[in-house]
Amino acid sequence: MSTIFGKIIRKEIPATIVYEDDQALAFEDLHAAAPFHVLVIPKKEIVNVGSLTPEDAALVGHVLWVCQKVAKDAGFSDFRVVTNSGAGAGQSVFHLHFHVLAGRSLSWPPG
Repeated sequence: MSTIFGKIIRKEIPATIVYEDDQALAFEDLHAAAPFHVLVIPKKEIVNVGSLTPEDAALVGHVLWVCQKVAKDAGFSDFRVVTNSGAGAGQSVFHLHFHVLAGRSLSWPPG
């Protein structure tokens, strides 16, 4: 895995991990956009939503379950889950990841 997220998965660089299992990892975002801002990633290297295959469906379902688990474990019943697919959509790390945001009012559209 060639991205910074691969290095986090391999524990080559530190991160504040809030959840980990054999398929997914959740850690605090260094550039938080809300009081609660966690990134949830699959441990399998997948570039983005646009590159998903049918074989990835169960894994992505599990990753979304982790998104709600970390929000609920932190005491939030209202939260937002966001992902970007491609540079034009704002993706800057090309390893599928979901932003879980909570702790403030979140407007729509997000920008």
